[in-house]
Amino acid sequence: MIAGGCRYGTFCVTVLSVCTACVMLIFHSPSWAVEGATAAGPIGGSDIRSAIVPPAGLYGGAVGLEYSFGELTNGTGNPAPGLDSVKVRNDIAALFLLYVPDLKVFGGQIGLFATEAAGYECGQLTHAIPQRCVTGFGDPYLEASWSRFFGQVRPATVSGAFPILQGVNVRVGIGAVLPIGSYNQQTQSQNGVTVGNNTRDVAPSVAVTYTTPPLIGDGTEVSARLYWNNYGTNSLTDYHASPLLDLDFAISEHIGRFQLGLAGTYLFQTGRDTQYGAVVPPDGRRFEYLDLGGVLNYDMAEYNASIRLKVVTTVISQNAPVAPLIVIISFAKKLY
Repeated sequence: MIAGGCRYGTFCVTVLSVCTACVMLIFHSPSWAVEGATAAGPIGGSDIRSAIVPPAGLYGGAVGLEYSFGELTNGTGNPAPGLDSVKVRNDIAALFLLYVPDLKVFGGQIGLFATEAAGYECGQLTHAIPQRCVTGFGDPYLEASWSRFFGQVRPATVSGAFPILQGVNVRVGIGAVLPIGSYNQQTQSQNGVTVGNNTRDVAPSVAVTYTTPPLIGDGTEVSARLYWNNYGTNSLTDYHASPLLDLDFAISEHIGRFQLGLAGTYLFQTGRDTQYGAVVPPDGRRFEYLDLGGVLNYDMAEYNASIRLKVVTTVISQNAPVAPLIVIISFAKKLY
């Protein structure tokens, strides 16, 4: 199953959307339980504008994420046996930078992204083991991507809004989670919390964003990004997580300075986890997870900045936590 995680929150400046889960430090994919790996991409997921790289410049900002859960499920979606006192809370903050060089490659733009997060996590899984809390820096995430736009740019309908990219954006990228963050094997196995994960992750990705002509407001946007996470082996526990497919998506409407709509994340492991050469009992901890909720973005073109709020809840959970409420807020600005 996925544990801890590294999902770096989506943010928007002009037409900016960059990387995690990390619900997954990150979306910190909610510290999924006792052992496992991370997920590449943004804190809170790559939802709106996920295929778009902004104009040349340096962008930066911050993401905050908070969630808690009181239930962990098994492979059938029922409460995991033996965990009689599940109480886990995570508070995460991250800084990020995106550099877009002033050059065209095959008619598109290059984006170089980096983020680092820190977290405060407290967890208890059974009455026999008291709650413990950990703090520290998470595993940094680095990404290079290429994006190209096919369509037309429409001017904003109100002052302070960014132009609308009517048409199709496509984006391909490659990212990596570097396992150098604060890692505590004991609290991960006994309490379900750890800030870093001691597991390398290399993840190619592909994204599409399509924005219609004005229908209801200034244009309806359909956006999705798929990550393919490929893991190394945890050197301290010999735990190896099977590959993870991670789909972030959103359907939203541009209305003046605002963009609002439905957003979600679906994650699915393609195989079974192994440890010491054997399938992890009882079922390989194959992980499946879906969350759904709302996203609201507010553009401030006069400051080359945007602020975003995303609130989601767990809908499907197998070998995963059930989080009633996950809240992500992010701010991004063009620095120069």
